[in-house]
Amino acid sequence: MPLRQQLATIEQQLGRSPRGLKAVAVSSPNGVPLVLKMHPLVDNKPFPTLYWLCSKDLHKAISQLEATGLVKRLEQQLKVDDEWMTAYQDSQRAYVAERWANCSAQEVKRLQDLGFAPLFDTYGIGGLRDWQQIRCLHMHYAHHLCGNNVIGQWLDDHYGLNELTISI
Repeated sequence: MPLRQQLATIEQQLGRSPRGLKAVAVSSPNGVPLVLKMHPLVDNKPFPTLYWLCSKDLHKAISQLEATGLVKRLEQQLKVDDEWMTAYQDSQRAYVAERWANCSAQEVKRLQDLGFAPLFDTYGIGGLRDWQQIRCLHMHYAHHLCGNNVIGQWLDDHYGLNELTISI
């Protein structure tokens, strides 16, 4: 899908022009943007969300899962499954490393000058400080589509989100 058409689709998905967009990180096989890669600063304010799920189809499916109380059930599972908690912590650390790797030298300096570097070292997926909680399945799934995220993989394994037909 040409860039101009991708931008028009993203505006339709979000209902507005994207702010802080660095690139389309992942698209469906037919070119529909699924995940956006974001700049770390927007208007000199920290934006610790590296990967933003933009597909309306995926957003709707994940919102329906969240509405059933899935986040709390997954948090409970993390508390009793040490191996899964370790994998979850690994996903958080990977996200922090990817976020820093996404920053240019100028952006790193600006984050440091503005005093935001500690946030980017400690805030995990979805802006979490407590890496034993889950805030947003959308953020985890966006990270999963861009690499490796244990929660996103679990969603594929148990709910087949990777088999969902994407139209927007």
